[in-house]
Amino acid sequence: MATQMKAPPSTKKAIVEVPFNYSSLVKRHSPGGRYVDAQTDADSPWVPFGETAAIKHLAFDVRRNLFSNILWVKGPGTIGTHFHRGTISMVVLEGSVRYLEYDWVATPGGLILEVPGEAHTLVTEHPDGVKLFGWMEGPIEFYDENAVLIETTDVWWMMNHYETYCKEQGIPINPKLYL
Repeated sequence: MATQMKAPPSTKKAIVEVPFNYSSLVKRHSPGGRYVDAQTDADSPWVPFGETAAIKHLAFDVRRNLFSNILWVKGPGTIGTHFHRGTISMVVLEGSVRYLEYDWVATPGGLILEVPGEAHTLVTEHPDGVKLFGWMEGPIEFYDENAVLIETTDVWWMMNHYETYCKEQGIPINPKLYL
């Protein structure tokens, strides 16, 4: 019979100094934990992504070619066919979305997992579109209707997307977004 695991009790509302042999190294080299406000534009603005979509950039990790953002397709529409060379994890925040290549529709709270080596065509038919929170790793290649490569996006592309927009709009670059 398996033992039922229980959460350890919490008896004290205070910072507890946990012993760790390398805490001084962590203090010197870790960027530390941080909070990024995704509800307002205080930490990151909505940056246009084509005519009907926008991206709110949340994190850039150049060591792993990893980036996090919220993609907002503002009404019924499509994000063209794209090929993943890394893993993608997304959660639907608002609206709904599907891929032409699958028979499911993702709704708020739903988790979408994508693996390297697959191509998808993202579609939302929801009147309010869709907002997707995601962590993306590696390049994403975008293709036209003839399977001709149009653009490759990765952490560097996303950083440039964010920084170029901020500079054009006179918005300070937020160092909290860089891991």
